[in-house]
Amino acid sequence: MKTNPVIETLLNHRSIRKFKDQALTEDQIELLVKSAQAASTSSFTQSYSIIGVDDPEIKKQLRTIAYNSSYVEHNGFFFVFVADQYRNKKIGQKYNEDTSALDTTQRLIVALGDASFAAQNMAVAAESMGLGICYIGSIQNDINRTAEILQLPDDVYPIFGLAVGYPDQEPEKKPRLPFDVIYHKNHYNPEPSEDALKAYDEEVGKYYRTRTGGTREETWTGQIAQGLENPYRKALKPFLEKQHLGLR
Repeated sequence: MKTNPVIETLLNHRSIRKFKDQALTEDQIELLVKSAQAASTSSFTQSYSIIGVDDPEIKKQLRTIAYNSSYVEHNGFFFVFVADQYRNKKIGQKYNEDTSALDTTQRLIVALGDASFAAQNMAVAAESMGLGICYIGSIQNDINRTAEILQLPDDVYPIFGLAVGYPDQEPEKKPRLPFDVIYHKNHYNPEPSEDALKAYDEEVGKYYRTRTGGTREETWTGQIAQGLENPYRKALKPFLEKQHLGLR
C-alpha cells in the first residue's frame, strides 16, 4: 500500500509520557496553534479556545488533578483545549441578539467537535515536527478545580490537555482494533467478529506484557468491561449545567 509522509506520521503515532527538559520556542508554539486553527470548524463558529500553560505552578496544580502524571508538569509546553461559547455569546450580546441557542446540546456538541478537530491538527503538526504528544483527559478529574486554576468564565468547558515536547522515550506502538471490527460498510454490523476480537486481545495482552516486563496481564475486552463497573467524573454534568452548556 502506497503512503506518503503525512500518512506515515499518522500511522506512527505513539503517546509520549516522558519528555526532555527542553521548552518549545515561541515560533513553535505559534505554528502549532495556527495548525490547530486550520482545522475544520462547524458553520465557521470556531467554538473553542486554546490555553497555553508555561507557568510551572499552574502545571504543578494541573498535575495533581491528572493522576499526578509527571508529564503534565514536565514537557516542552502544555496546551488546554476548551469548548468556548463565551466569546460567541459576548458577540451576540453586542449585537443585541438572543444568545440562548448557545446553551443547547447541539451547540455543545459543535464546540466539542471544533476543539477536537483543532487538537488533532495540532497533534499531527507536532509529530511532523519531530515532537511527541500526549492527550490529558484527566484534567477533568476535578473539573471545578481545573476551571478555577485556568480562570474559566461561564460558557467554557475544559475538554483535555495536550502535553507537547521532545520525546525522551521510544514506546512500542499500541495496537489498534482490527480493520474489520472498526470499519462498517454501508450499514452498521452489530456482530463484530469474535475471532477478530480474540486475536486482538492476544495482541494487546502481548503489548502490555512487553511494556511492563510481564507485570501487567490485561486484554482489551477485559479492560473495556472493567471500565464499566464504576462510572466516574460524575461532576461533569452539574459543571456543564453551571456553565450554561447543553441545557436544552
